[in-house]
Formats: sequence, structure tokens, C-alpha cells
Amino acid sequence: MPTTSASPAAAAHHRRRSRRRPPPPPRQPWCCSFGLDPLSATGRTPVPAPRPRAAPTKPPPPTAPLSRRIIRSPGRVSPIDDLSTCAASACPSARLSSVSECPPPAPPLPAPPPPLPAVEKTRGALRIRLVAKGLILAVDEVERVCRESRVIDKALRAGGGEVAVEGKVEVWAVREVVEMMLEEDDEDKAMRRLGRGGVERAISLLEVSFTLMFDRGVASCLKYLEAVPWNEPEEEKIKSLLSQYSSKNSASQDLLARLQPQNSSSSSELVSELIQSITKGTNNNARKELRTLVDGILSKTPIYIKGDKELDKMNIYRTCHSCLNCLVELFEEASDLGPADQTAISVGKGPLERIYKQVEDLNWLLQILIERQMGEDFVDLWASQKILASMHGRVSPMVRYELSRISATIFIAVGSGKLHCTGEKRFSIFHTWFRPMLADFGWLRRCPKGLNMTTLEEGIGQALLTLSLMQQQALFMEWFEAFGQQGRECPNLMRAFQIWWRRSFIRPIVSG
Repeated sequence: MPTTSASPAAAAHHRRRSRRRPPPPPRQPWCCSFGLDPLSATGRTPVPAPRPRAAPTKPPPPTAPLSRRIIRSPGRVSPIDDLSTCAASACPSARLSSVSECPPPAPPLPAPPPPLPAVEKTRGALRIRLVAKGLILAVDEVERVCRESRVIDKALRAGGGEVAVEGKVEVWAVREVVEMMLEEDDEDKAMRRLGRGGVERAISLLEVSFTLMFDRGVASCLKYLEAVPWNEPEEEKIKSLLSQYSSKNSASQDLLARLQPQNSSSSSELVSELIQSITKGTNNNARKELRTLVDGILSKTPIYIKGDKELDKMNIYRTCHSCLNCLVELFEEASDLGPADQTAISVGKGPLERIYKQVEDLNWLLQILIERQMGEDFVDLWASQKILASMHGRVSPMVRYELSRISATIFIAVGSGKLHCTGEKRFSIFHTWFRPMLADFGWLRRCPKGLNMTTLEEGIGQALLTLSLMQQQALFMEWFEAFGQQGRECPNLMRAFQIWWRRSFIRPIVSG
């Protein structure tokens, strides 16, 4: 029957389904717990495997409380320990010739540092503290150092074990001075040591030797510095040291002899001798260089520190008189070369060079006097040279125009207000040398020799306007006639002429 055959098949299928195991639960990810197996999440407790028997071990030491643990700060290699232990371990163990260098002292702790042990005081330890550097040098052989340095000996006798060195001294300088104290008294060896270091190093050693009152070191440094050349910065340092520390050592006196004269002489006398020596020289190139040198000494630049009386006026004018006398002799010699009726006498190369030399010297001396505001007497001296003025027209223009170079310097100085002469002196200079100037202006234009012709024209006009109007009228009329004949061979005084005309005829002062 159909019902009988279907029931056994359904029962067999039901039995097969009943024998199937249920699917396992989903596996849990490992990221939730690194100490548990994922299966433990289902609630099953895994059976622990049997552990092998181990030998008995000592119990671990108790962990210190959190407040007592050593905390490592980020980036540090070692924990922050006691500062005194760190400072003691930082000192080098190697001994450098009985002088060892310690690091700078640690910053002060809230609690005061413990006092030095009594053992160090009884042993007589010495520490040299460099205040500016914050460094301490420890010295072992104290007795020898005490015999050499009066400062260290006094400090140790007072019961202290530390000597403070003030000032910006170098560490190597203090070390080397202490090394010199520990050496034998060998002068040659000390000089060789200083020679290897040079002047700059010897100055530093001298400063430390002065500070520690190390007499042997002071004598060696002074003797070395006296025997070698210095530059200007080194010279200033030596002067500063000798002014701070007085020494009666013979080497100190020898060194002072290089810095200041023992028997001081007047600088004005020496300048006068230099000027006379230049005027007597024969080499033109050398004389130019020497004039530049003397000009630098007399200049008002801060390179040379001068007194108020570095130039003797009388000696300078004595030299001017000597040059003028020589110039008159040269022109007289030139006048004797030809007959008296000859209008222009040519001069040979030898006399011409000597005339040029004397004029150059007179112009140089006049410039010095003008700069020192002592040139007023030269105006009177030049205006009184009637003999030279009378010979001016009888000598070749190539020679005589040299005289107008001196007049040009005076006219420029008077016109610019650098020479303060009386009206009588100003008119006398024009009366004697204005006409030669009009005749020689063309030669001055062709051979200026450093003379600015525009400045000369302006100087002549301004100097002429300082005279009285009647004196100006006579001189301007003379210029007007010369300019009409010579043109540009004559100075252009038109501007000064217009000023004189306006003052004289257009806007004169009307007296009441």
C-alpha cells in the first residue's frame, strides 16, 4: 500500500538528519585578547597541560614604590642621579702634568652642599677657580707652586684651598703658567717655550703671571716681548698690562723704553728738523713721499695723538726765509745770463729745476701754515719781495710763472677766508703780485701742476672784493684792460666786476 511504502523512507531520512552534528560557533578574532584562546569565548575552559617541574628559585625582590623609582626623562640615556656623584665621575682620571681640569660646578641644590672633607685641608690641596669661565683646575704639587706664586702662598697660609682668578683669562693660559711654575728655573727653556707660542700667547701668560704674582714668569714674558716686534693691537695690550701692574724688573724698564721715550723731546722741534731736511733734499720723488709723511703727522686725523704745540711757528718761518733767499739767488743768476736790455732770459735745465724745487717747498710750507692758521705773516713776507717782483719781467715766462703759483695759493686762501689779514696786507699783496698774475695766468692754465683754475679765478675775485671800493676800482680797471688784450690768457673776473659796479654805483649806502 502506498502509505506503507512512504513511511519507512521518511523515517530513514529523519534518522540521517538526526545524526548530523550541529555547526560550530563562529571563531572570534585575535585582536580582542592576547592572553586567551578564541575558543575560550564560548565559555569552555581549556584543560591546562601538565607543566614540567622546575628547580626552586628565589622569590623576586619586592618592587619599590612608585615614588621611589628612578624616572627616565624622554631622550636621556641615564637616570637623573645625585649631582655630586655625577660631578665627581666627570673629572678626568688622567693627570696632565700635575694640573687636572674639572668641569664647571653643578647648579646649587636646595640643600647646602656638604663641606669639604678635612683630609683635603690637611693635605694642602689647591684648586684654581676661573671665575669668568666657571672652571676649576686642581694642582697636586702645591709646595712648588706656593714657592713661585705669592698669591697662592698667601691663600693657603690663610687656611683656604682655593684661589679665584678674576678677569677673562683663558684656561690654557692658567694651565701653562702653572706648568712654568713646576719647571726648573731655566731661562733658555722658558724663552723657547714662549717663542713657540708667539707674541699673543706671551701676552696672555704675562697677564696670568701678573695676577698670580709669579715673578719668574713675569720676567720671562717681559724679556721675550722686549726682543720681538709687535703689531698695533698687541702694543695696546702690552701698554694696558704695564699700566695696570707696576714692575721694577729690568726687563720691564727695557720694555717701557720701547713704548715711551726716557728723555722726552719736543715734537715741534723734531717736525722743524724734518721740514728742513726735506727742503734740503735733492731727490724729487723721495721728497714728495717725505712731504706726504709729514703731512700725515701734522694732520688732524685720530691716527696720531698730538699736543697743542706740535709745530713751532718761528722755525717754519725761518725755513721760509731760507727758501726765499735761495730763490732770489737763483733769479739773480738767471738775470746775469744775458745782457741787461734783453727782455726775456731763458734759463737752463739745472737752474729751472732748482727754481721749481724752491717754489714747491715754499708752497708746501705755506699750505702747512694756512692749515695751522699761522699764515698771516707769510702774506706780509711775500708782499715785501720787491726784488723778485722786479726780476719777474726779465725772465722767461716758463720760469717766472712759478712765482705766480705762490701768489695763487695766497689769493685762494684770502678769497676763501682761510687767511685773516688786515686790509693793508691784502692790498699790498695785490699791489706787488696782481700784475704778474695777469701776465702768467695763461702759463698757469697750460701747466697747472695740481692747481684748480676755476678755484683760482673765484679766489682772485673774492679776495679783490675784500678791499676798499677805491682800491677795487684801480685793480678792476687794470684787469679790464689786460683782459681786452689777452682774452682767456687772463683770469675771468666778470662776476666780481659786476658786484663791485653794483656796490659802487647802483646801490651805494646813502649817509644821512
